[in-house]
Amino acid sequence: MIRIFDFLFSFLGLLFLWPVLVILYIIGLFDTGSPIFVQERVGRYKKPFKLIKFRTMHVNTQSVATHLSSSSSVTKFGSFLRKSKLDELPQLINVLKGDMSLVGPRPNLFNQTELIAERDKRGVYNFLPGITGLAQVNEIDMSTPVELSEKDAEMLQNLTVSDYFRYIFATVSGKGSGDRIKK
Repeated sequence: MIRIFDFLFSFLGLLFLWPVLVILYIIGLFDTGSPIFVQERVGRYKKPFKLIKFRTMHVNTQSVATHLSSSSSVTKFGSFLRKSKLDELPQLINVLKGDMSLVGPRPNLFNQTELIAERDKRGVYNFLPGITGLAQVNEIDMSTPVELSEKDAEMLQNLTVSDYFRYIFATVSGKGSGDRIKK
């Protein structure tokens, strides 16, 4: 049932938001010269997939978890995209393709070994990663791997269709902090 919602909402989201995506893409061209950011992330069953986002950092920035990145790496437009969560919109393509769900644990990098171990212990990788979820609306980020893994597992064990919509609406209405970066 949730996969049907994922497909339907990601398709409709891309269909209705394409003018916004085009505008953000064009502004991103002027901001960084390369507005789309593609990065390998850990997916369901720990299989790699290519996560698509709008670029928020300078092109040659080192690939590290967001909470470890320096604020000087983020462009002014990138800062706006992160605060508004618009940098996540291209992930609707990942959802449409079946690499992600709208709701699930945020996909991490393969170099986040502590988080991978904690999530593995709790069976988190048996589910699709998502754009938002319980941890995000409660402002828990990847800097606390144990707490994040516990919240992810709690969400996945008890996820109902009403929770699915609640997390989406909470995110769209601005609940959660977005990506945090080191000051």
